[in-house]
Amino acid sequence: MLGRVTLRGRVMLAYGLLALGLSTVLSIVTWTVVSDYLVQQREAAAETITADNGAALRYGLFGPPEPCRPSHERVECETPTLQPGVSVMEVMNSLPSTDAAATMLYLQDRWYAMTGKPSDLPPDLIQGAISGKVVQRRIEVGGQPVLAVGVPIGRQGDAFFEWHPLSSLDDTLQRMKITLIAAAIATALVGLAVGRLASTLALRPLAELTRVADAVARGKLDARLPAGNDKDLGGLARSFNQTAADLERRVAADARFAGDVSHELRTPLMTMLNSMQLIQNHRAELPAAVREPVELLGDDLDRFRRLVIDLLEISRDDGGDRGSREIVRIADLVRAAADAAAGREVTVVAPDAEALTLQADKRRLERVIANLVENAEDHAGGCKGVGVEAGGLGVVITVDDAGPGIGAEDRSRVFERFGRGETSGRGRGVGLGLAIVARHVQWHHGTILVTDRPGGGARFVVELPAKIS
Repeated sequence: MLGRVTLRGRVMLAYGLLALGLSTVLSIVTWTVVSDYLVQQREAAAETITADNGAALRYGLFGPPEPCRPSHERVECETPTLQPGVSVMEVMNSLPSTDAAATMLYLQDRWYAMTGKPSDLPPDLIQGAISGKVVQRRIEVGGQPVLAVGVPIGRQGDAFFEWHPLSSLDDTLQRMKITLIAAAIATALVGLAVGRLASTLALRPLAELTRVADAVARGKLDARLPAGNDKDLGGLARSFNQTAADLERRVAADARFAGDVSHELRTPLMTMLNSMQLIQNHRAELPAAVREPVELLGDDLDRFRRLVIDLLEISRDDGGDRGSREIVRIADLVRAAADAAAGREVTVVAPDAEALTLQADKRRLERVIANLVENAEDHAGGCKGVGVEAGGLGVVITVDDAGPGIGAEDRSRVFERFGRGETSGRGRGVGLGLAIVARHVQWHHGTILVTDRPGGGARFVVELPAKIS
């Protein structure tokens, strides 16, 4: 799965995960510390309020505490008794108002309650307070969370109870939790944004390397990387530039060699072609056994002529021939080149394409159209038509043939040098015509592809960046 993620995506993901991890740890620590502090503060406040109310209740019920006196090496304290005429409910009603949701008193084995039900108190909490301990417990009453607190009020077996609502505390903790989660998510998003920015800056040299390498792969061998002063990338740039320079020199040398050989072959080739023409003119005078070998030799000489011409064309491109650009009317050029190559009218120009023009090398563009039409005539049952219409990059030129079509696995290979589809047959071609077409279309910043023609056959589609003059 990670292998499918781009390098930029990995950097962004690393930054995002790092930010998410740090924010998560910080959120957990903050939540733990703050929530524990708030809970402890709330419990301490509730216990203090309940103890104060218990002390006030004890004073109202029993009066001031009697001083203890020593007796026989121990201290004796008198058990407090209720003051005469004191109403327990009135004393409980006179307690200062607090946030307590309920107050209850267990006195002399009897319950007194202003609000709340003693049955809602846990038995162990009641038992702990009656035995003289200060106890507290978080419970739910009526579906609401409360903190129940019990304190003794001076006599063994008597205790005072209150419970304090925790809804506001729980709401505060819930809001803090949501805030921390949102902050963690926001931090992760910021980390992704920072990771994208960092990856853009860090991978900029790699993007430049990719661009230059792609240019070299497309035949622009003079493309170079700026070396700069970066100690980490300077060596890579210099090594790449040296490799590209060596490749450029090698290709130029090979192109010169092919051009020189082709030029040297032209003279003997013309001699052989003229001699063959002379022999064919006197074909009727030849013995019958010699006529078929002469015809085969003539076909091979014609293929040899095409090979020399194509090699000269390719060596011219590989040798750095930049050509000359001029404004041409595409409809007129295609019509003339296609009809001449087919020997008949095969071109149909859409009305919206009549005025389209292009900065082009006429020789190269004419060669593109002628090669496509000759390919259809020689190898694909004949040219069914050439179309010119506006669209794509500017103008779309289609060349249809009547052949069996080209399989999907061969559609890219037919544009390679000496690449021929399985249905090409022997014919007169040498496998360089479509390679020249692809080079010349690329030289014009266009595209070429092969599709199926409606009704059968192949359709070559050329798109060029044309505009209306």
